[in-house]
Amino acid sequence: MKKRIFILTGEPSGDRLASKVISKLINSKPDIEYSSVGGEHLKALGIKSFFDLKEVTYLGFTKVLFNVFKIKKKINETVKEIVKFKPDILFSVDSPDFTLRVAKEVKKIEPKIKTIHFVAPQVWVWREQRVKKLKYFIDHVLLLFPFEKKYFDKEGVKSTFIGHPLLEETGKIKVDTSQFIKAYKKIFSIYPGSRLSEINTLTPILFEFVKKMNDKYKDFFFIFHTTSENVKILRNLLLKEGFNNCAAIADEKIKSHLLKSSVFAVAKSGTISLEICNSKIPSIIIYKMGMVNFFIIKMLAKVKFANIINIAANKEIIPELLQTECNSLNIYNNVDKLLSDKQALENQINKSQEIIRNFKTGKSSEIASNILLDHL
Repeated sequence: MKKRIFILTGEPSGDRLASKVISKLINSKPDIEYSSVGGEHLKALGIKSFFDLKEVTYLGFTKVLFNVFKIKKKINETVKEIVKFKPDILFSVDSPDFTLRVAKEVKKIEPKIKTIHFVAPQVWVWREQRVKKLKYFIDHVLLLFPFEKKYFDKEGVKSTFIGHPLLEETGKIKVDTSQFIKAYKKIFSIYPGSRLSEINTLTPILFEFVKKMNDKYKDFFFIFHTTSENVKILRNLLLKEGFNNCAAIADEKIKSHLLKSSVFAVAKSGTISLEICNSKIPSIIIYKMGMVNFFIIKMLAKVKFANIINIAANKEIIPELLQTECNSLNIYNNVDKLLSDKQALENQINKSQEIIRNFKTGKSSEIASNILLDHL
């Protein structure tokens, strides 16, 4: 009888991370049967999702509160589908407020199902007490960062530091980017977020920033990196603004190539900041959310920074523009200042490399896939 794995994600970043691990598993053991709650990356591996990922992707506390009954219904539906699928392993990835709630209910109904969670809840930021509860329904936690392990060892939760899959070296692929830029243009990468709510909040600010940049710089081509679900929306917004030196892309291979060819990046706070640093591209980080959500986070957070590089360093290596500071003028002033200071750009890259060196194992996806195999 075929072994079965159910992959449970809650947003595009988790879908992408899961696909990195599962692609390794498919190569080493192709006879495993899969089902999922996933997105475009798992779909590209031939793994169907039984509902659209957008149905469970909510941003911020207030959005979750307003959709609490809808989310509860989705949790119940998901639990039912997982139990019906009868997997040997439930592989949950990130989005702990959704995935861990599902895992907890599944474990109650079918305790024999092995539960493996990838991307630990950020207990080093807040809500450390969550670790105590995990040991009752999670069999193994896969960690992105080495400093996380002490929190799980303390409570007797089995965990393994595997490193970050997005920091793995990938083979060089030739990509034709002539459809986007002319030879004399410099590439400037912009990441407005993967959620529609983030795009709606940040693109008006970023468009104003691009206009300010165009007043001074005549040789930049701005690439907005997004998902396949949102690329049409972004293209329509860019068309409406009448930009002739901007494009929105969703193809992962092209996105990665364009990032590595960029002179600078402005990115929404999140996982992408690690990829930018790994590509040795200078950047700044931006973020904006509702005041209620920000106030709650500010009250509960134990760290001073939003960006993982800055958190690990305990100082601001990558400039952060959050909330009221996240406006077009501030973004422009910070970018303009950095672009005119080669030493500052070099310092940022060098210091970032020192930090992410500790996040790498070189084969994180392989380690994760082997752990899944060990539990089968």
